[in-house]
Amino acid sequence: MRSELAVKTRDRILHTSLLLFNEEGEPSTTTVDIANEMDISPGNLYYHFRGKDIIIAELFNQFEQGLGEILNAPLEQPLNVEDNWFYLYVVFEEMYNYRFLYRNLSDLLRRYPELKTRFRRVLKLKRAAILAVWETLTREAVVSAADNEVEALVDNMVLLLNYWLNYDHLRHDSRAPALVIHQGVYQLMVMIAPYLGEQQREFYEQVREIYRTIIKPAAESA
Repeated sequence: MRSELAVKTRDRILHTSLLLFNEEGEPSTTTVDIANEMDISPGNLYYHFRGKDIIIAELFNQFEQGLGEILNAPLEQPLNVEDNWFYLYVVFEEMYNYRFLYRNLSDLLRRYPELKTRFRRVLKLKRAAILAVWETLTREAVVSAADNEVEALVDNMVLLLNYWLNYDHLRHDSRAPALVIHQGVYQLMVMIAPYLGEQQREFYEQVREIYRTIIKPAAESA
């Protein structure tokens, strides 16, 4: 029973830490803040995690495993055309769940240099996944681009994917998750749109209309 309680407390610490890091910012959140939020003593938290750096490392483990499984999907088996589009939403949603990593990325990697190699591995996997999606769409004649354009286009898509959450947070501070995620997908679709065949532009138009529907109330209330 005691070990089960310890596991539950440990999981609660990670869950609470993730919530606070995402909402309040990781640099301004201390282990005391986490303990206070959970209504436990700092000593109890220290029993499970002897410092914020260990909490961050464990959260990164979760992030790396979860996102890694998603990014590997199109590498292990090509997705059908429609699933490739919705796949972008899944990637953004998983990143959003750990958005504190992206909103302060440079400073985070400076303070925790042991994460740099691992984040580069994630970045490499992102690029491989986006390239796999593009190659599938090319084989299905959904998109068409000159060979010398593909590398630059994939790099631009990965660049947007990696820094969108930080950009959105800097520009808007805080917005509804659905809006942040959908606009991120829309921005990627804008990059892809010039290379779409006529038959595939219908989905792009649908994405654009959904985005306009979501953004209109937010703009009116600003």
